[in-house]
Amino acid sequence: MGVGGSFWDLLKPYARHEGAGYLRGRRVAVDLSFWVVSHSAAIRARSPHARLPHLRTLFFRTLSLFSKMGAFPVFVVDGQPSPLKSQARAARFFRGSGMDLAALPEAEANADSPVQPRNAKFTRYVEDCVELLEYLGMPVLRAKGEGEALCAQLNNQGHVDACITSDSDAFLFGAKTVIKVLRSNCKEPFECYNMADIESGLGLKRKQMVAMALLVGSDHDLHGVPGFGPETALRFVQLFDEDNVLAKLYEIGKGVYPFIEGVSAPSIDDLPSPSTKSLPRARSPHCSHCGHPGNKKNHIKDGCNFCLVDSLEHCVEKPAGFICECPSCDKVVLFVLGYIARNLKAQRRNENWQIKVCKRIAAETNFPNEEIIKLYLSDDNLDNENGVPLLTWNKPDMEVLVNFLSFKQNWEPAYIRQRMLPMLSTIYLREMASSQSKSFLLYDQYKFHSIQRIKIRYGHPYYLVKWKRVTRSMISNDSPSKQTELEGKNEKVVVLDGDDEVVFSDEEEEPTMISQSTELLDEPDVPQVLDDDKNYFLLTDEDIELVNAAFPDEAQRFQEEQRLKEAKSRARKSKLNVAGFETPKGPRPSGVQLSIKEFYRSKKGLGGDSGKDGSRKSSDVDLSKNLPKSVRRRLLFD
Repeated sequence: MGVGGSFWDLLKPYARHEGAGYLRGRRVAVDLSFWVVSHSAAIRARSPHARLPHLRTLFFRTLSLFSKMGAFPVFVVDGQPSPLKSQARAARFFRGSGMDLAALPEAEANADSPVQPRNAKFTRYVEDCVELLEYLGMPVLRAKGEGEALCAQLNNQGHVDACITSDSDAFLFGAKTVIKVLRSNCKEPFECYNMADIESGLGLKRKQMVAMALLVGSDHDLHGVPGFGPETALRFVQLFDEDNVLAKLYEIGKGVYPFIEGVSAPSIDDLPSPSTKSLPRARSPHCSHCGHPGNKKNHIKDGCNFCLVDSLEHCVEKPAGFICECPSCDKVVLFVLGYIARNLKAQRRNENWQIKVCKRIAAETNFPNEEIIKLYLSDDNLDNENGVPLLTWNKPDMEVLVNFLSFKQNWEPAYIRQRMLPMLSTIYLREMASSQSKSFLLYDQYKFHSIQRIKIRYGHPYYLVKWKRVTRSMISNDSPSKQTELEGKNEKVVVLDGDDEVVFSDEEEEPTMISQSTELLDEPDVPQVLDDDKNYFLLTDEDIELVNAAFPDEAQRFQEEQRLKEAKSRARKSKLNVAGFETPKGPRPSGVQLSIKEFYRSKKGLGGDSGKDGSRKSSDVDLSKNLPKSVRRRLLFD
């Protein structure tokens, strides 16, 4: 939730829409609780009988984020909630169930207050996810309190480049870049919010947002101040600078208003009211010498009626502080006074609104809540006294991972290894690019063969890389009954690793897993397996820059081939274009329509069919003018 009300709607105009390549090579902090809750609910909505959707979602999301989007994810786990958060959660439950909130006990926001533990089932889900992430080699950090608070701290201190969370109070905890919604299987760009854009657009900074949360409400206080919405709170906090906005709230809470009650300007009643008629915005021309109506040229010629002289040289020069009393000047004065009066009325209304808002705030007891301010401004959210540990991404423990997912999800080992190939290939290319790889084989079985082509996926270009299996593939030696069943289905079995099998059909290029659903949220593309005369190949989608850094020679060779193909294609197209404009020699085949130039030459005496004197034949002009133009045109072309 984060800040109450429609706080995200205020920030939405300043969101940037980034594509799939935005996170490539960047470190991102992921609020694990957000993933477990939101995406498990999405899977259950699609498949009510899904088995452990939180593990399924986390597995495929992590693979997509790491391999497809090229990010370095850091997962953050929630710690113990604060007493205020527990009280707010209970209040939300009471409000949602329709129970009387008066029966809800008051919160005791101090260090000795008992903390309401989280839901036991949800805690078990989180522990399962942490175990899966450790087997995948992902770094996992535990927060003291809110997970988004630690994500924001990592982002603020430069340990990560962005936070993935839907809680808007991540900005209040100090986040600089927040990704609200991230769907790696969607072609549409995702929303990315930068604090710099919000500051330049709304003029809001961190402490001003904290003040808005105190007024509107948040996860730690659902009520806030009655009568305050996001727009009203935004208008009020914009009256103060970030450095003194919280201090002003303290003063208002004690009844000391920063706005003086009373009239701070001349009374409006003392000013003359403007005329009800439309008043001119500019007065008539006046002489620059005497200041009377009329221009200087007319005064030189005819004299000034107000000065009662005949020429300008006898015109009286206007004294200092001269004010003309002609009717047009009186109207302008009245118009200016009316404009001032309207401004004073608007100023008075604004001051009355400010005083009214201050009285509403002062009516709240214990405002502002110092515990909430301390929670938002604290930079000690890691459950570790040694500070932020070194973030490292290790290789997946494949054997333990296969056993874990086989037990939890009832997946076949070959299915798990097959889905892990994009992640393993990404790790292998990164190691080759940094010269840290001890093996020249992917998964100890496949070596880099070639780059097939450039593939556009989700609006981002990738290399389609071909990997060749080094060891000779084996045909599975199973029981005779299973061999007979496979032969009856006209299928072949390819061993990818050990004793695990992937079944292929002669009519299909991609592997099909028996008793496995392929309609999974964010499931990565399955690598294509090719069988070429007992030589088995894998086709995977890899990042272009990563392949260029890992295998520069092969990448340069592919780029040269692409340039040659493009040059040949351009040359072939240019030849076809030139050939299309050339007039073929020899007799034209029958049934081929003449060009406009050739047609008129043949019909108007410029071709070979004209007479000796250059006149057209009678057969060319025998067409009746009474025939429709379309009929005459067909007859001429025929």
